[in-house]
Amino acid sequence: MTGMFPDLKAMLEDLRTLVEIESPSTDAVAVARVMDVTERWARDLGAQTRALPGGTRLFHFGAAGSGAEDRPILVLTHADTVWPHGTLSAMPWRQEGERLYGPGTYDMKAGIVGLFHALRDLNTQSQGWPAGGVQVLISPDEEIGSPSSRGHIEAAAHGARAVLVVEPPVADTHNLKSGRKGTGSFTLRFDGVASHAGNKPEEGASAITAAAQAVLALQALARPELGTTVSVGIIRGGSAVNVIPAQCVLEVDLRVSTLAEGERVTAAVAALSPEDPRVTLTVEGGLNRPPFEQDEGTLGLLARAQAIAGELGFSVGHEVVGGGSDGNFTAPICPTLDGLGAPGDGAHAGHEHVRLDRWLDHVRLLARLLRDL
Repeated sequence: MTGMFPDLKAMLEDLRTLVEIESPSTDAVAVARVMDVTERWARDLGAQTRALPGGTRLFHFGAAGSGAEDRPILVLTHADTVWPHGTLSAMPWRQEGERLYGPGTYDMKAGIVGLFHALRDLNTQSQGWPAGGVQVLISPDEEIGSPSSRGHIEAAAHGARAVLVVEPPVADTHNLKSGRKGTGSFTLRFDGVASHAGNKPEEGASAITAAAQAVLALQALARPELGTTVSVGIIRGGSAVNVIPAQCVLEVDLRVSTLAEGERVTAAVAALSPEDPRVTLTVEGGLNRPPFEQDEGTLGLLARAQAIAGELGFSVGHEVVGGGSDGNFTAPICPTLDGLGAPGDGAHAGHEHVRLDRWLDHVRLLARLLRDL
């Protein structure tokens, strides 16, 4: 490592550049502006850069290999955030002691910045790039389920020997993520028969009643002891208080630790049938991200990361978490380790921040891991 590595002042300058480009997932032009900055950084390091269909960018550092032993290391990042335009006015970039606040800092623009500083350091070492090089994939739509980037992510994973994800560590810890629940969602639409609630209630078929019965059936599908959670988060229905409601919609969140549980719940949701035959039910959705299940490949990467952290003077644990990432797509394909971004807390919340007193250690860890792999 070079004596000045990592340079916190330079990292903060780069992070501020990205954070002050607000990049909600719904604005492809704004997200592309973040990617344009990172592409300039990549070209400064001699990377080959490609724009893929749908807005994904792929950067390759070093020489591409031809054999199984010199396939590239793939690093996953995303340029989008959950924050709408104008958030900076209410959540401005600011530092309070060792905490650096701002929308997208923790999830995951600091992860992008730390990665590029690790790559810059790797480029200055006498060993140069690892055999097969390093590929960096930047998704434009991770926060909304990666609809346009999933295919590119899976294709890149098929050609990689290991995948590192620079999402942040577990909140307010050094812990890496060695597994993630699979995530899914369903939309259930109930169509009944409207009628006057006072004069002819018997002629109506209540969509809200059918939906209420379904809520209990849906939430009974949960198996917390297996890591399966089912939550009806949104209910919309009815037209007026004196009308038997003809429409109701449920929005349902699903989290599973195994693919078998995802298949069980999906089949059960598809089999739901309203008690009143005059009410029809339409179901859309399913499992969006497969579970990131622990395996020997991931645990091997974790053991190497833990050994490096020990040499650097700190320790990292690991956890399986409920939220999904693009690592869910790669874990069934290639050994994957997640949580290698910047420590902090407040993902998707008003107190989102990065811990500056821990960030440097994690950038050193990432640089060493890239070099040693």
